[in-house]
Amino acid sequence: MVFSSLIFLFLFLPVTLLVYYGSPRKLRNVILLVASLIFYAWGEPVYILIMVFSTVFDYFNGLLIDKYRHRKGIARAVFLGSMTGSLGILGFFKYAGFLVDNINQLFHLHLQTADLPLPVGISFYTFQTMSYVVDVYLNKVPVQRNIVSFGAYVTMFPQLVAGPIVKYGDIAGQLESRRVTFERFGEGAELFMRGLAKKVLLANNIGMLWTSVKAEPFAELSVLSAWLGIIAFTLQIYFDFSGYSDMARGLGKMFGFDFMENFRYPYISGSVTEFWRRWHISLGAWFREYVYIPLGGNRQGMAKQLRNVLVVWFLTGLWHGASWNFIVWGLYFGFFVMIEKLFLLRWLERFPAWIRHVYTLLIVILGWVLFEMEHLASAWRFIGVMFGVYGNGFADRQASYDLSANAVLLVVLAFCATPLPGKVLSYVKNRWKIAGAVAVPLLYVLFMFLSTAYLVNETYNPFLYFRF
Repeated sequence: MVFSSLIFLFLFLPVTLLVYYGSPRKLRNVILLVASLIFYAWGEPVYILIMVFSTVFDYFNGLLIDKYRHRKGIARAVFLGSMTGSLGILGFFKYAGFLVDNINQLFHLHLQTADLPLPVGISFYTFQTMSYVVDVYLNKVPVQRNIVSFGAYVTMFPQLVAGPIVKYGDIAGQLESRRVTFERFGEGAELFMRGLAKKVLLANNIGMLWTSVKAEPFAELSVLSAWLGIIAFTLQIYFDFSGYSDMARGLGKMFGFDFMENFRYPYISGSVTEFWRRWHISLGAWFREYVYIPLGGNRQGMAKQLRNVLVVWFLTGLWHGASWNFIVWGLYFGFFVMIEKLFLLRWLERFPAWIRHVYTLLIVILGWVLFEMEHLASAWRFIGVMFGVYGNGFADRQASYDLSANAVLLVVLAFCATPLPGKVLSYVKNRWKIAGAVAVPLLYVLFMFLSTAYLVNETYNPFLYFRF
């Protein structure tokens, strides 16, 4: 079940809200846990057992670590067992096939693995349970003794399948006590409708351009078609994922929770380093706190700092998927982050903002080619087409048609990828108090109406981050 589906919008969510707010406060975590299990089981009726096992496994690991806190050997053994178990489950379902395939190629073997589908959201909820156990072990958060509250944290449907990755310490207090006002609920509803519009009206529509370009044989693509296609994907993945994150944060507010902002207009960045401070913020924060800093961060000299950066970016690529293109994608960005730390940021500061912006967008767009293609050979081939290496020609009739047909949409997407729409809405609210108070909510209702109309009439409704 996805947020941008009619069954979620008009059945699951209204029923869940009615039952949730019609129940006593002490039962609301139970309602949230049950609703989340139903939400997950809708699409993963078997793999729900893995999520339940991970939840129960690390719930008891937390209790054992707290119980034997003063017997460091036992506490450390439980901690290591928890990390091994969580990473083992993630590794088996996500990376076993990739590992066996590479062993077969390297040693000319014919080992077989079961072709198991990837459990939806496993990368997200595994990182959440792991961060909880780490924080309990380091005594950063109190142990959670109520398994319902802990289960509600791990399985919470607004952020279960695609984040943002929520650390236990950030919502521990909210699990025990939270209060929702009409104003706060309204803020959540607006945020949800804005995210839905980004996903359905913007990401889905521009995504069809990329789908059509990608389906063409690369030998027949013009340079302009290749650039239009990957720019379309660049915009699609942003509005798809940030829209889903906005919906998750909006739903969180509607149920009384505050989740961290996951995107902060990354395409306005003036460096690759800045881009990754604005893109998938919760993932970057997780790797910084649980990998980069424990490795030594930037405290042990430049050589080890660069090593730590490479380790983090290798793992970031691997987290996204079990294939070499994701690993190369991670190391690709790690390389640019490293050289920016060494000298490039100082050089970039000498240039006008627009040059820094163009540099960043170029690096990011090329990175998305590595990210989106299934094989490295396809990525290199596509990049070659983008730069005219194969003599495909700059433009053809199809490219001209795609450009003219999508020109208005591309301008709208570029505008919406900046803070300007939010500033306009804030200006309307502040400048015309009464009229703004009516016009802005009506605008969001219009977003909801148009999104619903689109979902009724269209079948193209992918969600890119479900595969992670």
